[in-house]
Amino acid sequence: MHTLLLRLTPRLPLPLRAHATPARIATLVQFMKFAVVGVFGFLIDTAVVYGLRASLGLYGAGAVSYVVAATGNWMLNRVWTFRGQGSGKMHHQWALFLTTNLLGFALNRGTYALLVTFVAQCAAQPVYAVAAGAVAGMFVNFGMARSVVFR
Repeated sequence: MHTLLLRLTPRLPLPLRAHATPARIATLVQFMKFAVVGVFGFLIDTAVVYGLRASLGLYGAGAVSYVVAATGNWMLNRVWTFRGQGSGKMHHQWALFLTTNLLGFALNRGTYALLVTFVAQCAAQPVYAVAAGAVAGMFVNFGMARSVVFR
């Protein structure tokens, strides 16, 4: 992906070409990998919400699913998106990942809670609220993962 984008850079219009530096392209590729991992997290998140909503309710299922999905995302980001970056013991890195994602968590689950509370369609089909929450927290989570957890 990185090589392909570098090859395409000379074909960009001149004003854009100046902004397509190798460092920015590397960040874009990293963000794209982070987004792919996020899709897997979204699928895990949604499956857990649907699996637990009958027993824990929508709020309890949403809380459990966030931890399960965030743990899966941390593992995939560790081995693929940010391979070879970051240091320390795995359980410390996992805890740092969850801690630094608290703002993303607030955006993610805040959006989820608002939607399942006030939008009947989201209460009936929480997949919409899970998706909206994931997008709300994605950019903050990427910035924190890149600058704090996997630096």
